[in-house]
Amino acid sequence: MSQLLEAIAGVTNACEPIPGIVTGGQPTLEHLTALQRAGCKVAIDIREPMEPRPYRTPDAVVGAGLEFVSIPVGHGRVSDETFAQLVAAVRELAGHRPAIIYCSSGNRVGAALIPYFMLEQGMEEEAAITAAMRVGLRSAELMEQALEYARARQGI
Repeated sequence: MSQLLEAIAGVTNACEPIPGIVTGGQPTLEHLTALQRAGCKVAIDIREPMEPRPYRTPDAVVGAGLEFVSIPVGHGRVSDETFAQLVAAVRELAGHRPAIIYCSSGNRVGAALIPYFMLEQGMEEEAAITAAMRVGLRSAELMEQALEYARARQGI
């Protein structure tokens, strides 16, 4: 188990689907501090701005020594621009800067990573879905949106 994954032990759907990038539901303040100690540099929050939070964001994240990035993913229709931002952010971080990507449960994180898995890692749809479900994906609607986005861009 990596130090990053150990740092988020107890977070809902804690997972490390990409070396150096952990995912899950809402981390606590203690998790943020542990992540920073484990070498994490960036926290990507994909919750919508009006969702309840247990602490003041981004202040708490920055106060823990992490860079804060917000790329909101709602429970409804996700725009192509949002998927593109997420793929670009993960591409920039993977193998370079340890990070955590989180929402409230890991469901949206799983969906958001499907295009990365398919377009950047070359996974087949079934493998990408399986990986996303390990991350926390439970929404068939979000899964379909992510698959549509990735399919439309394969081979481009």
